[in-house]
Amino acid sequence: MLSVTECKNGTFFKEYGAILQVITYEHNKTGRGSGNIKLKVKNLKTGAITEKTFITGAKVLEANIAKVKAQYLYQDGEGPAGGLNFMDPQSFEQFSLSLSVAGESAKFLKDGMDVTLITSGEEALSIELPLSLVYTISETGPGERGNTDSNVFKEATMDNGLIVKVPMFMRVGEKIKVDTRTGQYVERVK
Repeated sequence: MLSVTECKNGTFFKEYGAILQVITYEHNKTGRGSGNIKLKVKNLKTGAITEKTFITGAKVLEANIAKVKAQYLYQDGEGPAGGLNFMDPQSFEQFSLSLSVAGESAKFLKDGMDVTLITSGEEALSIELPLSLVYTISETGPGERGNTDSNVFKEATMDNGLIVKVPMFMRVGEKIKVDTRTGQYVERVK
């Protein structure tokens, strides 16, 4: 059992057979009585995000989670029938996962990229990405002279097909850093 006060961001626990990952943790203490712990959690099977409230002394069932390193190779097929192909960097064994396992993370994947798979037993539950990744702009509209203000944006397509809004002064071939939590432009990379 795991105390809810130990459920910080990124912690995994089990509830009604579902494995949940804590996204945000908030502790509220009122004048009298016990405090409340408010958690925003993500169901790893369905991808649904919900809020849960517990009293301070409550306990939850600890999830048996393992993190496995893998290298993303390529995607075969489009839509729900498509699969993501990975390789174990130790044994060089290749395996495939459905797009539903990756969820929103699938759009950030690049060929040859190292990722962490979150598994329970033999089943992969989700993909963990770094907080930000570097991409090269492969296609974007022209930047107009005088539009160097950083709060004017245009759409740009990255080298993996991801579409991100970038400042007007960005050109094809430049590298940018993208936040994988929000999908937004962070900064130019030299």
